[in-house]
Amino acid sequence: MLATAIRKFIPEDYQLLKYDLPAFDLTQRDQVFTLRDYAPDIIINCAAYTNVDRCEEHVDLAMSVNGSGPGFLAEVVKEIDAVLVHISTDFVFDGEKRKPYIEEDMPNPLSVYGKSKLEGEQQILQTGLKQYFIVRTSWLYGAGGNNFVETMIRLAKEKIELKVVADQHGSPTWTEDLAQAIFALLQTSDYGIYHYSNDGECSWFDFANEIVVLARETQDLAVERILPIKTEDYPLPAKRPKYSIMSKEKIKRATGIHIPQWQDSLKSYLIQRNSPEDIS
Repeated sequence: MLATAIRKFIPEDYQLLKYDLPAFDLTQRDQVFTLRDYAPDIIINCAAYTNVDRCEEHVDLAMSVNGSGPGFLAEVVKEIDAVLVHISTDFVFDGEKRKPYIEEDMPNPLSVYGKSKLEGEQQILQTGLKQYFIVRTSWLYGAGGNNFVETMIRLAKEKIELKVVADQHGSPTWTEDLAQAIFALLQTSDYGIYHYSNDGECSWFDFANEIVVLARETQDLAVERILPIKTEDYPLPAKRPKYSIMSKEKIKRATGIHIPQWQDSLKSYLIQRNSPEDIS
């Protein structure tokens, strides 16, 4: 999803080289080091194993993709004197805090996914690389992939009643807003760890309600009611943080960007979804 948005907003004076499976495997160090042949100025890592629950079963794969791979990229970036942009997650936190997490807060992931993403951050730092942006984001949705918004719209067409967790709070993020924030960071040399999501906060239940309200404006939905439930009423393999709102003050100071409210970005996404542009 994020790579789709990156391609859409890449500045005109950039030359884009795209890498993906099966031709390029982030977990294979020798393949990653072929990037030296092109000596790019910037490497943006949009690759991750993001199926949170399957990570609990496929620990080695999660650690390889989310942990070792970013470390390999950092090694190459340091050698060729480039800049690395790596995407991390709010799941590096345990959700015990009750005010927005800042970049300096101590991570304490609850799941294999969160642990693997934290490992990726640590692998980057352990290389001694100085020119990096690690951007932690949350509840990502957008064109080009599976996400909560698309799942809710599909279920709302199929079911009369939906039950959605109401005791986990975070901030949705539209990929297009995140992509623009990344390019804003790349205009600076204020390297380090940053948090980015859309402004505001909600529960998954609140998010689902807003999705259905907006989607109903343009399409027929079967759903008649959405019921709030507790986390324990919908058990999943991976443990989620109950609270993962992140402060965006650091990225605002560094770039001066305006961060849209999550409701506004959701509305923009759904409008665009009904009249998609060609972004190939």
